[in-house]
Amino acid sequence: MSEPLLAGLLRPDRAGTLVRVGDTTLSYAALLPRARAVAQALRAAGVTRVAVHATPTWPTVVAVVAAVLDGVEVVPVPADAGPGERAHVLRDSGAQAWVGAPPPDDGGGNTLRQFAVEVSVGDGDGEGDGNGNGNGEGAPEPWSGRGWPTPVPGDRVAFVLYTSGTTGLPKGVVLSRRAIAAGLDALADAWSWRADDVLAHGLPLFHVHGLILGVLGPLRLGGGLEHVGRPSPAAYALAAQRGATLFFGVPTIWSRIAAEPDSARELSRGRLLVSGSAALPVPVFERLRELTGHEVCERYGMTETLITVATRADGPRRAGAVGVPVAGVQTRLRGDHDEPVPHDGSSVGALQVRGPTLFDGYLGRPRRAPRHTRRMGGSAPVTSRRSPPTAPTGSSGGPRSISSRAVATGSVPARSSRCCSATRGSPNVRSSACPTPTSGSGSSPSSCPTRLCPNEFPNKSSSTS
Repeated sequence: MSEPLLAGLLRPDRAGTLVRVGDTTLSYAALLPRARAVAQALRAAGVTRVAVHATPTWPTVVAVVAAVLDGVEVVPVPADAGPGERAHVLRDSGAQAWVGAPPPDDGGGNTLRQFAVEVSVGDGDGEGDGNGNGNGEGAPEPWSGRGWPTPVPGDRVAFVLYTSGTTGLPKGVVLSRRAIAAGLDALADAWSWRADDVLAHGLPLFHVHGLILGVLGPLRLGGGLEHVGRPSPAAYALAAQRGATLFFGVPTIWSRIAAEPDSARELSRGRLLVSGSAALPVPVFERLRELTGHEVCERYGMTETLITVATRADGPRRAGAVGVPVAGVQTRLRGDHDEPVPHDGSSVGALQVRGPTLFDGYLGRPRRAPRHTRRMGGSAPVTSRRSPPTAPTGSSGGPRSISSRAVATGSVPARSSRCCSATRGSPNVRSSACPTPTSGSGSSPSSCPTRLCPNEFPNKSSSTS
């Protein structure tokens, strides 16, 4: 990789670019010395892999920036993880320390060494207009790192992100710096994402969407960022009033915004709305278009592949479609016996992917082809996942759009520790079921919060065995 992963953060002409998390705003020039202090402490202690309790706060952002700039591997620990999941992630990952405050010690393995993150704000820390321009005499000075950060090879591991545990215990997905750079650059191309954009979102900071795209994305490009905290319609509207141009959300967030017309109309000030992580219901797409004048861009990906297909800012946007392969990525659909699947918008198959954004394997697992891995074009590795809610549509010539088909009508059994966020609020779902934790113990709404993200808690619950 010829440039740093967070190249935009280091650009002298972007020193005044602002990052806002909650009620605190720092310029790039103020963020960098705080990150350097953390990186120096980690280096002095010989730490090479750290755990970060990934709450949507400044300590999380500073810890991640410090580690990424200095070549330390990051293990984001979900803010909503219970003691069992957290203990597994810490044990399996081999993290050597917490950076920033760990969660309360509740038996979840919080015995690692801790490195504090200081985010005190002084005069001039937040000056600038959010687009890299200073405010006269008090403008932030460009970063002068005196040799820091030093170059880090692109094949080095940047993150170990844990899956939700659909088929067993969560697995650590190993993502290289080169894969992340390729993924972010591909989305910058797809969404015409530039340094003068200001991204706003309220997504968790332990997933690809909120952390890789939602924090590293702006810092790679040199753009502004506002994490609004709790992703309420009013918070998104306020971000738009403050100058945000690009908005990230998931269907639950967009559904709430669409239900509050006054807040939704404020987003007409922006340039692009992006939805991911689950299919956006067609009525929500149409309502947002009516209220904001924007057609939402959808995208699809996996932790193991990053974003593979996306609707382009300069292309058609259609309700129920998640776009075309991003730059450098190739996709195809195959059946159970590796036969081609028709691109008719209704047939279901395995989406196979190859390109520079693929992961390097599962941490601590043998480097062997997974059950649904095939070969495309002879020798290139292909990763695929069976995904019934997706199927491609389009003519045989040119890029094909991938259709994000609606969740089937009826009860949707949850086959992982977190129910799919697409189920909540979907008109096609009557109830969501939580898997029985242990034989005979049952499952009830009162037991779900320890297993589900807050925004994924089902309206109704039933037991399965």
